[in-house]
Amino acid sequence: MPSFKVAHIHREGQEMIIFPVAAEFGQLPGMDQDRELAFLGSQANRAGLRGVAVVVWETSLGQVTFRAPIACYSCLSGINMEYVMANVNREISW
Repeated sequence: MPSFKVAHIHREGQEMIIFPVAAEFGQLPGMDQDRELAFLGSQANRAGLRGVAVVVWETSLGQVTFRAPIACYSCLSGINMEYVMANVNREISW
């Protein structure tokens, strides 16, 4: 049974479910990233979490990047993996 540790947070007026993922996620084509993000969001909603699903990963150069709806961009700019991992507060399984 797959499981995922997530940061379920409220920041700058946005309720977000942040999924920290491996750097390889950034290598996927955009359509595949969107499909995976939609799947993770639906699994989080099924687990009772509400909010917008976001994936965050660290590149090989140590930069943090994300895939999220445009409405979340200002909330996510400037975050780092330390912030994400410090806010991991839920685990979902399916």
